[in-house]
Amino acid sequence: MSSLRDRVLPDHQRRSLEELEEDLDLSAGDRRSKQSAFWTMLVLAAVIAAAGVLTDSTATVIGAMIIAPLSTPIMGIALGAVQRRRSTAALFVLCGGLLVVAIGALASLVVPASYDLLSDSQISSRTSPGLLDLVSALATGFAGAVALSRRDVAAVLPGVAIAISLVPPLVVTGVCAGQGAWWLALGSFVLFVSNLVAMVVAGMTVFGGLGYATAGRQRGEKSERRTYLALGLLFGAVGLLLAANTAGMVLVQLWTTRASDTAATWLADVPGSSVVNVQAHSRTLYIQVRVPGDLPPISSLLTDLQGQVPDGVPVVVTTTEGRQIQAGRVGG
Repeated sequence: MSSLRDRVLPDHQRRSLEELEEDLDLSAGDRRSKQSAFWTMLVLAAVIAAAGVLTDSTATVIGAMIIAPLSTPIMGIALGAVQRRRSTAALFVLCGGLLVVAIGALASLVVPASYDLLSDSQISSRTSPGLLDLVSALATGFAGAVALSRRDVAAVLPGVAIAISLVPPLVVTGVCAGQGAWWLALGSFVLFVSNLVAMVVAGMTVFGGLGYATAGRQRGEKSERRTYLALGLLFGAVGLLLAANTAGMVLVQLWTTRASDTAATWLADVPGSSVVNVQAHSRTLYIQVRVPGDLPPISSLLTDLQGQVPDGVPVVVTTTEGRQIQAGRVGG
């Protein structure tokens, strides 16, 4: 174990515990300057992220990720947990998160009530997190903790900031909540929580393994086990939630594929017709088709969809000419 630790973090590149605490503890050292910088950059990051989300600009959202300082107190939580000491890091994360959500909610005031939130890729990509998001966050947390512990790889920290999604999901939570889309808001908030938990777990693992838990600050092995057990249970709970959501996404993909094949068969007798797209939104199946003439009987489509998708699912057929037909419910 010590050999692996020396390879990951050679002694001549290891930052001291005091240096690490100085960077991660916003209540130590020059508190006024550090906290002023934290709140200033967090507000600016939230505003930039809100602008990027509402304009569907990936580049703008990436800019917000780079300057967002939330990862500092999150890693501070990990370091404090390893040392079994109280810190204000969790308070900064809580207050900072609420501030970002509030900015997102204010930004939602410029969005028309009729606006389809899921048509914005910056929103739709953050409202249905899956298990791979947790795996990605965990790996990013390991990278960030190692980079913080070494003097020679600090250059990777901007890449870590881009890889981990902290401020954008909170902004999306505020935007969706401001529009009354509570399920979408919950989805983006779950993404933030999963990223937060993964970063804390990864940080605790790295900081503990690299020897930053000082003997003088330990409260005994029993207290240490309780800390890791509680965090492990939380990580497991988040993992199960995301695994269930991933399974749901796989099922939805299966149903949309079946619906697309069924719709193609339904249109087979109409020359020049085709299925353009099939999507599932808000428990409704939207089938977009291109038809040069009249549509075949809608009732036959609903009949053909029985057994391919769950009964009771509403089906809406739209054409490239702008017609929208409420077909009814499968098996209804």
